[in-house]
Amino acid sequence: MTNIPIEGLSLPSEKPHHESPGDWKEYFSFSTDHKVIGIQYLVTSFFFFLVGGIFAMVLRGELITPDADLVDRTVYNGMFTMHGTVMLFLWTFPSLVGFANYLVPLMIGARDMAFPRLNAVAFWMVPVVGILLMGSFFVPGGPAQAGWWSYPPVSLQNPTGNLINGQVIWLLAVAISGVSSIMGAVNFVTTIVKMRAPGMTFFRMPLFVWAVFSAQIIQLFGLPALTAGAVMLLLDLTVGTGFFNPANGGNPVMFQHYFWFYSHPAVYVIILPVFGIFSEIFPVYSRKPLFGYKVVAISSLLIAVVSAIVWVHHMYVSGTPGWMRLIFMLTTMFVSVPTGIKVFAWVATIWGGKLRLNTPMLFALGALVMFVFAGITGIMLSSVPVDVHVNNTYFVVGHFHYVLYGTVTMGLYAAIYHWFPKMTGRMYYEGWGKLHFALAFIGTNLNFLPMHPLGLQGMLRRVASYAPEYEFWNIIASLGAFLLGMSTLPFIFNMVISWMQGEKAPDNPWQAIGLEWMVSSPPPVENFEEIPIIISEPYGYGKSEPLTAQADSKLHSAIAFDK
Repeated sequence: MTNIPIEGLSLPSEKPHHESPGDWKEYFSFSTDHKVIGIQYLVTSFFFFLVGGIFAMVLRGELITPDADLVDRTVYNGMFTMHGTVMLFLWTFPSLVGFANYLVPLMIGARDMAFPRLNAVAFWMVPVVGILLMGSFFVPGGPAQAGWWSYPPVSLQNPTGNLINGQVIWLLAVAISGVSSIMGAVNFVTTIVKMRAPGMTFFRMPLFVWAVFSAQIIQLFGLPALTAGAVMLLLDLTVGTGFFNPANGGNPVMFQHYFWFYSHPAVYVIILPVFGIFSEIFPVYSRKPLFGYKVVAISSLLIAVVSAIVWVHHMYVSGTPGWMRLIFMLTTMFVSVPTGIKVFAWVATIWGGKLRLNTPMLFALGALVMFVFAGITGIMLSSVPVDVHVNNTYFVVGHFHYVLYGTVTMGLYAAIYHWFPKMTGRMYYEGWGKLHFALAFIGTNLNFLPMHPLGLQGMLRRVASYAPEYEFWNIIASLGAFLLGMSTLPFIFNMVISWMQGEKAPDNPWQAIGLEWMVSSPPPVENFEEIPIIISEPYGYGKSEPLTAQADSKLHSAIAFDK
């Protein structure tokens, strides 16, 4: 519970703290302001989200007909690999880190992150990763073609014979991304443990902070395994070591253990902050305290712990013995317990509330509905008989995308709309936001729901051509993908026009309770003129309890709004 005295911190800027970072050039500089870095993460990751989405539409354009008649199979494999890599390492991880960067210091009453320069360095490694991956299209042989998991011995093939090839660049990019994420994890954990405002005990922290804390603990303990595996595979490919190369006495299945020991917990690294976003949004737009605050907080840590003992369920068909299958089937199913606690708490919070169905709430509700569906198919896949039956089919792809797009990306959209006024000082256009939600929700379900019957019927994933009997569901999925791509257009228009000329936002447009809503929109450089003293739990809607000892008028107006 120790807090670093504010006087002892070296602040990243000498600007007076009533001034906000407003010069657009600052967002292209090596800034140490956590808010600038947060927006840098968000804008950079959204650019790569569009790139990954273009790759996805090319893939779905190929799959709209049974024959491979749109692009060469080599091009298809490269785009397939780059789509997954970009969406994971350049969209979901960086965008969630961007929100955490922006919000965590504000939510815990801190001036900045614990290590501002390390924070900036971690961000600037992300564009390097992006440049490397995009540059791999221009090397002999093109980009990596072994999938975003890059299992050996496929990933050890080098038909061109060149030392610099797409797979080498892919491994180098993943290793750099891992180092960046480890830097960020050290920064977040230190900030949350050591820099909370006076009175902010762990059980007075917002649940978004709890979620970030739990996710970054996973990063610290799991990510070194993936980074080490990538480095060893890189050595196998470049200097001929035998870690995973069976021709040199290596064990290719060991790479799967390195990869999935981190990469399944990575799903919780991605989704825990989205759970935190749900926990921040539902009380605001339901005007009710969050149901079961402490239990929901502890459930985040429980998910982080259990996530370390589930990875082998990705390897049921990789020669895994029966006793190990049974153990990991049970541990994987157990993850549904703390997750179910969260869902129950969110439903109980919404139930009987004074709901405001504006854009952030619509995206959060839509994401919650799709997460429940993804959870049901996830329980199915944790079962050994079902997983063996649908292994390597589109059923797995459908489940995965309901998690990664239906839940995570929709949750990110909810967060962008919710905190957009705080970040920019401008209000977005509600009509454009609701149009975006409608297109995205319909497009998501049209795209990914047909993949489940396709998988149950036996259509394999990772293929550019397929049997004609699968054509109908593939046409529906491809049309949904194109609609999903189009859904980003009203979002881009809304964000750009609103940031440039939208209505000026008040400091607390949603009448929310939380430290980030106590400061101006956008916040000043040093966040707080006076560090707040916390005297109660968050989410006090309808309780008539001030959050801080300063009894801030903005918080009183939020309480009055509930009555």
